[in-house]
Amino acid sequence: MNMFVATNNMHKVRELSAILTGWELKLPAEAGIRFEHEEIGSSFMENALGKAQALFTQLKKPVIADDSGLVVPALGGEPGIYSARYGSRPGEANMEAAERNNYLLHKMQGVQERRGFFVCCMALIVGEERIFTVQEIFPGEIAEAPSGEGGFGYDPIFFLPEYGKTAAQLSDDEKNRISHRGRAGMRMAAILDSLRNNA
Repeated sequence: MNMFVATNNMHKVRELSAILTGWELKLPAEAGIRFEHEEIGSSFMENALGKAQALFTQLKKPVIADDSGLVVPALGGEPGIYSARYGSRPGEANMEAAERNNYLLHKMQGVQERRGFFVCCMALIVGEERIFTVQEIFPGEIAEAPSGEGGFGYDPIFFLPEYGKTAAQLSDDEKNRISHRGRAGMRMAAILDSLRNNA
């Protein structure tokens, strides 16, 4: 079955496709839609719902959206909902991932409390009044330096003590099983299965 994802980020679609098996996930562009949505919410949930509602309004078909980011308590919760545009100045293009990682590591210099966690909120809209949300986390620490070639975003500087490596050093299967998006996706998959069995 087909479902559109309210994003232009192919990395997210690939990760979701590995988690939401049985669904063919499509980008808005595949429906001939130019999708743009300004993230003006004050939480991951508000942003996920905003994106899902914006795309559903255009398509009138089932859509799923995700808003995610890295939260570092020692930095007052930064980068949080601004993870994708962290360190960028208003009106300028967003930094590349490596630049954002270096910016965050610079802010963490000398900081002893290195705890952090990713958050992922997913919003599913299957009808005007049929809306489902899930939110999960992925705990870890901020590494001292980048390591690993896999994943994307902050993965190279997100260290997992129990694995002894960063999220960028995990295999795709490992990451999909334990990550914030993997955990939220598994819960969303259960909702989707329930809807498919009890349409």
